[in-house]
Amino acid sequence: MTDTDLATTAQGQIDAVTRTVTISDNGSTVRTVAALRQDYATGIDDLWDACTSPERLVRWFAPVNGDLRLGGTYQIEGNAGGTIKTCDAPTGFSVSWEFGGEVSELSVHLEALSSNSSRLVLEHSADVDPGRWQAFGPGAVGIGWDLGLLGLAHHVANSGAAPAQDTAWAQTDQAQTFMSDSSRRWADASIGAGTPEELARASEMRTTAFYLGTEVPEA
Repeated sequence: MTDTDLATTAQGQIDAVTRTVTISDNGSTVRTVAALRQDYATGIDDLWDACTSPERLVRWFAPVNGDLRLGGTYQIEGNAGGTIKTCDAPTGFSVSWEFGGEVSELSVHLEALSSNSSRLVLEHSADVDPGRWQAFGPGAVGIGWDLGLLGLAHHVANSGAAPAQDTAWAQTDQAQTFMSDSSRRWADASIGAGTPEELARASEMRTTAFYLGTEVPEA
């Protein structure tokens, strides 16, 4: 597949995803859940295979290695690793998400909508330092997952697609706009969860700057 194909997928991707945020103040930490939902024009068995097969994950997400079974461990090349906590083919799985000395939780739920359409709901749950949450908000993880679902959408529509972040597309103005739009949508979701708009927009600015590689405003 070419970067032109990926660009075409990206045009409607921001609107194809529904984003929600749940926030609970636990005192010393903030319990957050960033959730993304998207429907795909493929059956649930194919979507399950795309999300769990190492041979397919490397084509749209990243190389994933390990003992990929219930109770086993996994490692994403250059990223998180952890333990496979639940696995119910083809309806979902959950894993611990261990990266940089921190542990959070990731769950993926699949639902068959028809014989050739299915829905994915991804939830990333974490206990976050209140200062970091106020500084960056849900976009800190949400933009990365938006890029991941872009890769999945491209892969499902065009078998053999490469991950968005590993192509020349990532350096284009369209990619910059995609990440900025994702950051704004996550700020919208944070406001919907009760975050004051002024704080959410300030977090949006910092997170956008981080992803675009520009100067990050001080919190």
